[in-house]
Amino acid sequence: MAGVSAKSDGPMSKTRQELLQQQIRAIKNELGENDDDEDDVVSLEKKMQEAAMPPNVWKHAQRELRRLRKMQPQQPGYGTSRTYLELLAELPWKIASEEHEVDLAAAKVRLDSEHYGLSKVKKRIIEYLAVRKLKPDARGPVLCFVGPPGVGKTSLASSIAGALGRRFIRISLGGVKDEADIRGHRRTYIGSMPGRLIDGIKRVGVNNPVMLLDEIDKTGTDVRGDLASALLEVLDPEQNKTFNDHYLNVPFDVSKVVFLATANRMQSMPAPLLDRMEIIELPGYTCEEKLRIAVLHLIPRVLEQHGITNEHISIPEATVELIIQRYTREAGVRNLGRHLAALARAAAVKVAEKEQSVRLSREMQTEMIYHGAQGLGAAAAEADMEEEAMGIREKEIIPLATKPDPLLVDEVVLDTVLGPPKFDGREAAERVATPGVAVGLVWTEVGGEVLFVESTAMLGKGDLHLTGQLGDIIKESAHIALTWVRARSAELKLPVAEAGSLMKERDIHIHFPAGAVPKDGPSAGVTLVTALVSLFAKRNVRADTAMTGEMTLRGLVLPVGGIKDKILAAHRCGIRRVILPERNRKDLQEVPAAILKNMEIILAKRMEDVLHQAFEGGCPWKPASRL
Repeated sequence: MAGVSAKSDGPMSKTRQELLQQQIRAIKNELGENDDDEDDVVSLEKKMQEAAMPPNVWKHAQRELRRLRKMQPQQPGYGTSRTYLELLAELPWKIASEEHEVDLAAAKVRLDSEHYGLSKVKKRIIEYLAVRKLKPDARGPVLCFVGPPGVGKTSLASSIAGALGRRFIRISLGGVKDEADIRGHRRTYIGSMPGRLIDGIKRVGVNNPVMLLDEIDKTGTDVRGDLASALLEVLDPEQNKTFNDHYLNVPFDVSKVVFLATANRMQSMPAPLLDRMEIIELPGYTCEEKLRIAVLHLIPRVLEQHGITNEHISIPEATVELIIQRYTREAGVRNLGRHLAALARAAAVKVAEKEQSVRLSREMQTEMIYHGAQGLGAAAAEADMEEEAMGIREKEIIPLATKPDPLLVDEVVLDTVLGPPKFDGREAAERVATPGVAVGLVWTEVGGEVLFVESTAMLGKGDLHLTGQLGDIIKESAHIALTWVRARSAELKLPVAEAGSLMKERDIHIHFPAGAVPKDGPSAGVTLVTALVSLFAKRNVRADTAMTGEMTLRGLVLPVGGIKDKILAAHRCGIRRVILPERNRKDLQEVPAAILKNMEIILAKRMEDVLHQAFEGGCPWKPASRL
């Protein structure tokens, strides 16, 4: 026994190992337990061969496969290694969607049918498609659509994918801070996985999709890395040919992917990231454009989503105009769609109640006929039942009208369903009815907005108080505005007593409603000066006038951005006069002609020009020196 034990403890020969393995397989087959692990590895290897990997990747995959063969399924790293090899086998290394020839005429028709207006944006997209048609392998620019929410940025990207005949995938980057979401986790970590880029390409199954990087301006930075810096390699055509995902650990060519991006604002994006993209701005819609969008797109979509038709609800164009003017002041059309959906729900309730009453009426009539037949004799009842059934089949039970009258949406229905109007068009006139208030125009990430600047004076020590959750830039503009007004008090012919006490005996308080909304930027410079002059001169600013522009300490009016959005915001609020910097004249070409026709645009070079147009009858002053 000792000899046998010593012999069994020693190393077994290769022949003995094979014999024991055959015996184990035979025993498992008799027990009905098939050993599929080896077969799975063989099928995985076959799948990897069919993936047509590049030579360097295939060499790396074979090395990983040899390691997997030596491991037992119970070992901790077996599942991780197997998952990694399955990813290598599933990636489309050579699989590309067959791109049909770009039909520019069909692309124009599709863009016009899916998006109303946006002529400048559509023209740039057609140019982009024309270049792809002449040179399919061209490294085109990365288009970044920048604009307020609800103007169609994401749907434009989908239209480009349809025109190119490629598959479309959207990756949302809003709120993402971890760099591993783009580059992936290293396989040494528990729960590691590839980045969103590689995972999206694996899910779409081709290496040349149209990939939309949505909300690219809302990425963050923390201890886990800088996501915007990780995107630099992805969007650079000189680097993304060998994009290296940390989980993949081998280069993958993403240069064939058509990258598109969307953002609400450019200010929050780093300059190197902006340098790798071509910015295409999408401004807000005019009231006329919103009306056409609602009639052509929103109303049909809302009715379909709520299971009703035009036979159940009627929304005239005049009612849509009332919704736009009284209930929405956004740059996009999302709130307009929500209000239309509320009207559709009201009509759906009416239709459902009508159908329920019709069904109950039919059941009651049938039950009455049945009980009436039971009261007769057996034979007579059967005859009467047959005769009654024949009569019912011939002329049917007369139900209530199943086709209800359509719900005609008028002002009364709007007040009932949507509540009282949120905007009445008299806000500017009411708030500028006292001295010290001026109307400004600012640009935000949700489009242009009308901003009221309020100022007041009180006994004090000459301090300046600012409220309204303001940033550093707008605070500096307020100090510059007060300094300019104090220096020009005599020229502006302010009351002598008040002019002499501007610096010593009075505190100035400037407030920017609404206080819960953060505000910053230089666009309120001229508005602050106008509000202060109105306060000290005790003269009201014209209620039909809004203004925007940055001011220097010498009184020069400097240009600002977002002119189209600001003019559209003024038009939505019923303001018909807008004062702009002279150097923003070129930006008026982007404003729709219909808007310019209904508004008076005043261009100013100096602060004196702004004051002259802001007050009824002008604002007197001495001739200023031109420094």
